[in-house]
Amino acid sequence: MHKSVPNNSLKTACSTCNLRKLCLPVNLSNIEMARLDDLITRKGVYRHGSILYRSGDKFQALYAIRTGFFKTQILNEDGREQVTGFQMAGEIIGMDGISSDTHTCDAVALEDCEICEIPFNRLEDLGRELPPLQRHLHRILSREIVRDQNIMLLLGSMRAEERLAAFLLNLSQRFAVRGYSPTSFQLRMTRQEIGSYLGLKLETVSRALSHLQENKLINVRNRSLEILCLPGLQACIGKRAR
Repeated sequence: MHKSVPNNSLKTACSTCNLRKLCLPVNLSNIEMARLDDLITRKGVYRHGSILYRSGDKFQALYAIRTGFFKTQILNEDGREQVTGFQMAGEIIGMDGISSDTHTCDAVALEDCEICEIPFNRLEDLGRELPPLQRHLHRILSREIVRDQNIMLLLGSMRAEERLAAFLLNLSQRFAVRGYSPTSFQLRMTRQEIGSYLGLKLETVSRALSHLQENKLINVRNRSLEILCLPGLQACIGKRAR
């Protein structure tokens, strides 16, 4: 099992974090932000392949991703790993454990990552005192529900190429929100992991990528991907693009 690397500076200040607007409410006062800062601890670096938490682990905290990419996965009855999501910097993971006090999936680093740990019980207590924080937590939970609904749409009504186009557009939008290029980025996940997430075989993912490239909608080399025509990629799924 891969381990995290200890960090000599374990406290972090949300007030100075460049991802604050993505994972925290922006209308907290300086005093309120200081109270939130007191809750949060920056974990050490999680190397590629490291496990943040496993299915069955006791739920104790939420985790804000400062840098890097994670995947969440579950183990099917036949022993195969099923990817349930990809999470990037500025997103919060660990919410799967809220209802049962036990994590229901594994969270695995897809590259070297930095994490902020937020003890959930203390966060709930503070949320009751700070309504903007509580509302923000509710928005995060709602966003996860909408994301799950969109995944069901992908798996239930779209052809392979539509699923892949929707997946790439989703990554593009998420990179853009973070100030990165929406048309040129690295795929941190393998094609097999993409297939697991989209309900497609590895060969199908490869064929769909090749077809999109032949149509001059994307250019892909290893894990470097460039979207050459955003409108064309959106047209692959028409009004169902998200």
